[in-house]
Amino acid sequence: MIVVSTLLMLLIGSAFAVLFRSVADLRATQRLAQQSQGLLMAVNQVQRQFFNLETDARGYALTGQPQYNTRWQVAQAAFPKEAVALTRLAGSNAEQRSTAERIQQTGMAYIKEHPISSGSAAKYDSPTKQRTTTSERDDWRAEPIRDAFHRIMATEQSLATAREERAEATANRAIAATVGGLTGSVLLITAFAGYILRAIVHPVRQTAAMADRLANGDLKARTPETGAGEVGVLERSFNRMADSLQESHAELSTSRSRILAAADQARRRIEHDLHDGAQQQLVALVLELKTAQSVIPTAQPELKAKMSRAAERLVGVLDDLRELSHGIHPAVLSKGGLPPALRALARRSPVPVELDVQVPQRLPERIEVAAYYVASEALANTAKHAQASYARVSARADDDVLYLSVHDDGVGGAALGRGSGLVGLTDRIRALGGTLTLRSPERQGTTVQACLPLTEA
Repeated sequence: MIVVSTLLMLLIGSAFAVLFRSVADLRATQRLAQQSQGLLMAVNQVQRQFFNLETDARGYALTGQPQYNTRWQVAQAAFPKEAVALTRLAGSNAEQRSTAERIQQTGMAYIKEHPISSGSAAKYDSPTKQRTTTSERDDWRAEPIRDAFHRIMATEQSLATAREERAEATANRAIAATVGGLTGSVLLITAFAGYILRAIVHPVRQTAAMADRLANGDLKARTPETGAGEVGVLERSFNRMADSLQESHAELSTSRSRILAAADQARRRIEHDLHDGAQQQLVALVLELKTAQSVIPTAQPELKAKMSRAAERLVGVLDDLRELSHGIHPAVLSKGGLPPALRALARRSPVPVELDVQVPQRLPERIEVAAYYVASEALANTAKHAQASYARVSARADDDVLYLSVHDDGVGGAALGRGSGLVGLTDRIRALGGTLTLRSPERQGTTVQACLPLTEA
């Protein structure tokens, strides 16, 4: 930018310098042209006065009429002033000034030496030969002045022609400087704009686009490090930031996966302990109570009834414990996989459930657990809030992705942030690299969809 700005300043400065000089030259030429015009007017005035002198002298010499003498006297009085003005207007041009001075001197000599000015003019009754001789002598005296007039006018016209040529050259130079400066400025600005677009605007836009992708979750977004200066620093800083975010996300995902795995393992252990420990002991206790009830004599009906009620309560506690263990981690999921676990959910659901499960083989344990909990929570919400007449559970493993959908025909209006129980599941799904969406328009039912990748990122 500094280089281009300097070049542009030099180019425009040079063009303006040429223009200023051309304007100054044109003003000087105009001033000289005005002086030349004044000089030519003065030459014409002096020449007219001299011609008047010459004409009046000849008229008086030939006719002797007094009006010629009168006009001679007027012209004789005016000629010196006009000759002095002519010399002054000749200005600094030595040749023109010399010619003007010669005109002044020759004219004054002509006036002094002329018979009319000396008072010895020939009378009208002078012989014709004498008048003719006087006229010829006047022509001989006036010839140098005529030559001087012709020379000064020819010289001034030559100078005017030279000035016109110089003015035209100056104008052409000014036009060339203007066109050159304008063309150079346009080309330089166009080239600079192209450089700005290529070196700054395009990289910044590309970096902004990569930033949008990064903000939308594409952690692999990177920008080419092709910029120079601050733009290159911006590109490198962005890529380092993206690398750091990707590493942090990978570490976070790994940590969340470990936490989920540890929680699922704890759930399985608790479920196993309940199934093989407390449940077995309660079953044994129920059997013992029923055995004791069978040996009680019929003469003691009250005792027998108490034993029966105790056995029934133990059976209720056992059922509650079994239901609790299913909620913690269903054993059928660990043993048979996702399809049997979904069928078990459908059997226990108070709302009729239609199953469409296309999972031909076992899936990774983390995927099966997440899918099971999504279906379990969605069916629980359907039973509690949807006022639905049926629900449909679909599961399909395709292209290394498990697609799970739970739909009901209830009242709708559900949202993830209203205590639906799906908020925590959203974190679980995201930790596995998947997505969880909820669509629940009013009076159009609710649909929960989960997409879970079957391979680790």
